[in-house]
Amino acid sequence: MAPTKHNKPAIRVTRSDYESLSRLAESYSARNPDVADQLLAELDRARVVEDARIPADVVRMGSRLRFTTDAGEDRAVTLVFPGEADIAEGKVSILTPIGAALIGLSAGQSIDWTARDGRIHRLTVENVEPMVPAAPGQAYRELRTA
Repeated sequence: MAPTKHNKPAIRVTRSDYESLSRLAESYSARNPDVADQLLAELDRARVVEDARIPADVVRMGSRLRFTTDAGEDRAVTLVFPGEADIAEGKVSILTPIGAALIGLSAGQSIDWTARDGRIHRLTVENVEPMVPAAPGQAYRELRTA
């Protein structure tokens, strides 16, 4: 039985994440158009809010979060820019199908995402840890202030 496709939940992104991620997706559009288009589609439907006004339980760049899937997975990950990605350390790139699906979700929200093999999965954000200020030199801080 095929999974039921659900409407996408409302999402919020910070202005700095929106600007950085828009530039990132555009720069990757020639190399990886599918994921770049998916990220741009998520950004297009997002409500953009000032950085200081984003609730602590919203997934943004650098967020540490835990999610569960319809396949029974329970994973803790950090959402990062491509250069920081390391699946062994739980660092998921925003330029992956699951990474693009996570941006802007709040704890308790669910979304369908399409894996690279074409199968549709559903994930639910269980919790989002409050953001810790970035240390100087970290990629997401550098991209935000660029």
